[in-house]
Amino acid sequence: MQEQPPKAEHAAEEKLNWLKLATKFSTDGDLKGMRACAQEVNRLMEGDVDAMAVNAEVALYSGRIDEADELAQKVLRAQPRHPRARMVQAGLAALEFRLDDEIPLLADLIEELSCKAKVLGEEDLSYAIYHQMLKRARGWLADALYLAGEAKGAAHELLMSSRLADEADEAAELYSKYLFMRNYRHLGAKEGRIKAEYYDSLIDVQPYVHDNIVRSSQRKLRIGYISPDFREHAVSYFLTPLLRHFDGEQFMVFCYATGRSDAVTERFRTRRVTWRDLRGRQPRTAARLIAEDKIDVLVDLSGHSQDNALPIMAYRPAPVQISGIGYTNTTGLHVIDYFLSDEICIPKGDRAAEVGFTEQILRMPHSHLCYAPEEIRAMPEAGYETPVRRNGYVTFGSFNNFAKVTDEILLLWRGILESVKGSKLIIKGKIASIDAGLNFAKHRLSLLNYDLTRVEFRPYSPDYLEQYRDIDIALDTAPYNGGLTTCEALYMGTPVITLAGTRHGTRFGLSLLENVGLGELAAQNPTEYIEKAAALASDRELLTALHRNLRPMMQRSPVMDGRGYVREVEAMYEKIWKEWLDGENR
Repeated sequence: MQEQPPKAEHAAEEKLNWLKLATKFSTDGDLKGMRACAQEVNRLMEGDVDAMAVNAEVALYSGRIDEADELAQKVLRAQPRHPRARMVQAGLAALEFRLDDEIPLLADLIEELSCKAKVLGEEDLSYAIYHQMLKRARGWLADALYLAGEAKGAAHELLMSSRLADEADEAAELYSKYLFMRNYRHLGAKEGRIKAEYYDSLIDVQPYVHDNIVRSSQRKLRIGYISPDFREHAVSYFLTPLLRHFDGEQFMVFCYATGRSDAVTERFRTRRVTWRDLRGRQPRTAARLIAEDKIDVLVDLSGHSQDNALPIMAYRPAPVQISGIGYTNTTGLHVIDYFLSDEICIPKGDRAAEVGFTEQILRMPHSHLCYAPEEIRAMPEAGYETPVRRNGYVTFGSFNNFAKVTDEILLLWRGILESVKGSKLIIKGKIASIDAGLNFAKHRLSLLNYDLTRVEFRPYSPDYLEQYRDIDIALDTAPYNGGLTTCEALYMGTPVITLAGTRHGTRFGLSLLENVGLGELAAQNPTEYIEKAAALASDRELLTALHRNLRPMMQRSPVMDGRGYVREVEAMYEKIWKEWLDGENR
């Protein structure tokens, strides 16, 4: 007869098993299961702080903030370094946008959990608990750092999170987020492609084979657009022409929506398209439904952006697949054949840029983006007098996501302020909407020796477009240029100074300005960036003319020529489809 383990030892082991299960339930979002586990732990050891910590976590996820805080504080009075209670504290700080509390809390917790997990090893019962908490803490820290404008740190945490993933699809999702975040900072074309190709290796699926499909070149070409962003989103401002102006005699258009719906979605649904709602579908199921529609050319509009459709694209539900518009870089997926760009973003023969893509480059003769704002929202009037005439000084501004604002670009903005006597800078965005974010931003500028009396931070507001009337000259970010932000500034009559790079995503600004007829506002190097901004600031007559005439210039340009844009896109679809039929790209 085997010796039974001591009662206390048995209870301790049982407790760990319940806590391990509670952690799994937490990952699954099963709050009822978490409460049940806490009850079992409390049954074993009445008043146990671990049970109390689980209940604190349940209260946090249930939105019972005061209860979560009270329970976490009680645990921490008993055990000041209790990991789960500190996670709850970090979660509470996140809910209240207390980044200055949340970030150090999570950083400290990650260091401790990493050490514990390493020391214990996978055989220890506690390992799974620490492992899951560590993964969540890194994800939370990534979100916090991104909100604080620290894109590089956020990218690192996402990469580390992907390495902690238990399942391949989870690893792929986290790695995809990492790839997106990498675009905010300098990344060599070849290095970027290699990193993206690793994503391909994480997607272990069997793609559809279309070799035996024979389709008549005489029938209507079936085009599919897939995106989570058929809604109020930056991408939607560039979708309308594709859904409104297509040639119904030659093409059938299908929309595959994978994200949430809103009023903009309903407007899209009224177009003469076939609408498919794929939200909540597993990638395999979604791919099968697309394949059953016999789509010829499937266009991915999200790349590695949030809630993207790449796991569906990986099945190759259509013979010819394209990515573009909603993402600035390669997907890394070898089942995606083409990437949509233009002659300016990736000039023909630019091997240094092409090497960054696993896809073949499709070059639009003009802009690869077509801006159609009036279809999405009512746009304020433009053509107002340039602010310098009423202020007596030039006001520069940036309404870009602050995560795009590198220290290098901040130094250039400081150089512009120093070059233009009495000038001021307005930085507007979500980072200024919360006290901690504003403090982070001001601290960054202080470290770079800014005169903060010349900088105004404005929080995000629904009337942000009207506030372009306070800006004489908008300053683009680099290396991640503005897309929609630049279009909005120009449409509101505010000229934009951009700094062009050598990759697709770093040349958006140049492409837009060239197509509007303002290529002279695009700088090729940092020195030019300062010089062009200062030169425009000194030319009051030109500023006045631009503020008065930029909207009509935009409306007459390829950037807003919806019909012309769609004809060019359709010609491209026909060309690559014929090549596929002829067996050139099978």
